[in-house]
Amino acid sequence: MRLIGCDLHASQQSIAMLDRETGAVIEKTLKHEGEAVREFYASIPPPVVVGIEATGSMGWFLRLMEELAIECRVGHPVAIRKAEARRQKHDRRDAALLLRLLAEDRFPTIWMPSTELRDLRALLLHRHQWVRMRTRVQNALHAIAMAHGVRRGHTLWNREGQALLASLPLAPHTAHRRSEHIARLDDRVERVANERARATLLMTHPGVGSVTALATEVFVGDPARFLDGKALASYVGMIPSEYSSGKRQRLGALTKQGNPFLRFLWCEAAAHAVRRDPDLQRFYRRKVAQKGFAKANVAAARKLGIRLWIMLRDQIDYAEFCRRGLARQS
Repeated sequence: MRLIGCDLHASQQSIAMLDRETGAVIEKTLKHEGEAVREFYASIPPPVVVGIEATGSMGWFLRLMEELAIECRVGHPVAIRKAEARRQKHDRRDAALLLRLLAEDRFPTIWMPSTELRDLRALLLHRHQWVRMRTRVQNALHAIAMAHGVRRGHTLWNREGQALLASLPLAPHTAHRRSEHIARLDDRVERVANERARATLLMTHPGVGSVTALATEVFVGDPARFLDGKALASYVGMIPSEYSSGKRQRLGALTKQGNPFLRFLWCEAAAHAVRRDPDLQRFYRRKVAQKGFAKANVAAARKLGIRLWIMLRDQIDYAEFCRRGLARQS
């Protein structure tokens, strides 16, 4: 068996390889030119385990490892860095550190989504980018219209508003074409969500649409990897930061050490869910009285996210979730 610690970069990678049968260690730098990477890993006799540090440009390398049927473990960058006490960092030392963690069975492996889930994540994030672009364009058009005498309370996004905007002496704009592009992405997301059983279950919850349901499924991944709802909230970054010492406990703002896209969708969905779900509405009103509107919205979003996680974990719809809640109360 061969263990490989790989310090991956955009143009090259540093490798430290251990042959457990002979104990030999090989170090080399591999340039990402042509088929050099594929040829190197294809020439290694199995079994092979490769360890890399999580990075934004690792997608192509993970796909290559899947094609070559090589086990690739992705490590948590912070946990890996904590394993090295010396303040000396370069590519060879990083590769050797990854190899040492693999050999000592201390490699901090993180969960990685499948190729299908990564593709669905790309679809959702692409739609989100276009929605943000449309919002910026709409805000700019509102500013232009107000500069030409249109009152603030007048909307530009119905037929009358579009006709008013067209009558202004402005250059042609692309907001309408971009809105159509977003509509096509919405149709695609809705079609994919309706084809997936888990996302369909999540859409039975009031206030949860196809985008939130599909995003929750593909970004949460395997729900069994979370011990409880607190672990899920910590993973998404919806827990308070803490600076406690001794008998004094000090809680700060949200850690936000998680997926910002999922936090955004849960907060948006919670604003609709609190108007449609009586139990969540009572919880929201109680938090508004205690903490104010902003914190109440985040608390409702966290509660909604935990609900969706429970529905994913137990494979139940909203009606069954409510029935279990009533049974537990009685």
